[in-house]
Amino acid sequence: MKYQEISSGSAQVSIIIPTYNESQNILKILKSIQDYLPKNTKAQTIVVDDNSPDGTGKLVEEYMQTVKKITNNTIEVIHRKTKDGLSSAILKGIQFATGNTIVVMDSDLSHPASLLPKMIDALKHPKCDIVVASRYVNGGDIIGWTRKRKFLSRLATVIAKKGLGVRVKDPMSGFFAFKKPIIQGLSFDAIGYKMLLEILVKAKNANVTEIPYTFTNREFGKSKLDSKIALGYLKAVWKLYRFGKQAAKEEKRKSVSFLSKAGRFYSIGAVGLAINYAVSSLFTDVVSNLWYLHATIIGIAVSMSSNFVLNKVWTFEDRNFEPKHAGIQYAKFMGLSSLGALAQLGMVYVLVDHYKVDYPIALVLAVAASALSNFLLNKKLTFKEKVWS
Repeated sequence: MKYQEISSGSAQVSIIIPTYNESQNILKILKSIQDYLPKNTKAQTIVVDDNSPDGTGKLVEEYMQTVKKITNNTIEVIHRKTKDGLSSAILKGIQFATGNTIVVMDSDLSHPASLLPKMIDALKHPKCDIVVASRYVNGGDIIGWTRKRKFLSRLATVIAKKGLGVRVKDPMSGFFAFKKPIIQGLSFDAIGYKMLLEILVKAKNANVTEIPYTFTNREFGKSKLDSKIALGYLKAVWKLYRFGKQAAKEEKRKSVSFLSKAGRFYSIGAVGLAINYAVSSLFTDVVSNLWYLHATIIGIAVSMSSNFVLNKVWTFEDRNFEPKHAGIQYAKFMGLSSLGALAQLGMVYVLVDHYKVDYPIALVLAVAASALSNFLLNKKLTFKEKVWS
């Protein structure tokens, strides 16, 4: 580690900013933090740079050499040799943080430093352990995202809330603050890019406050969201699910209740929705310009098959894949799900042809309407469980 600092002594607040190729934004966010920090708050800003080819870390060092006096803000730069991921960068920053209050924010100006005073003030309350800057509570908003990006964000949020039992409205937020003692003794996997989600799951008795803010898409630089990050997120969710299951066993309580199974079933339904949407869109717009109803049928068939495997293994924890046993289950699952699919197909047709609803919206509404009956019928008839167990 190499760092440059001014001022000395322990901070009250440590602000962690992971960076990779953010040379166009980093100085602006550092200046903005200094402008909005409460004047009576001693802060430490930690830039964790993953060896940015554009010289982000070096730029911060040069900037610090030009600053003559900062009375309440120490700035440090941690240089990592490789690009090891956002969550691990945050953990590295936490290791060097001297403040009892930790703030995590992006360096691309999408997280407004003007919200820092409100977040820091909220954590002064004895019954507040975590503050989440939320896009999805009343007053929150997103500016500059495409419809696809919003859909993926909502889908990831549904998976986190239903699959992991997280009650926060924006568990995918990258802008949050917490009291450092709440993570003492916890072990973190640091997989993927959503450290907040791991903290929410593992610090399960923490009190959370959500503060609305408007997320503004970056003006400079390139977004880091890609398929690798999406796969990392799914891997992190799976690891957190296993963590929750093990913790439940240790507490000698049932690992799976009716509500948690329903949550997992709906999470898989959300994944199925994405598969359904992708396959239907592929056959409608790319492959052969099929009539939208034909494309929908193909999308339903593919998503139903993937849903069966995922629900068998995850939701109902049935690892018996003996051909006869699994074959009977598959036939029942497909049959029962087909009833819901017929209702879904009819609903799509009515909404599109009679009410002129856009096809993607009609598809989402139809899938949601058939989800509950699919869960109850398959729980009872396919996997032979009591409905309310």
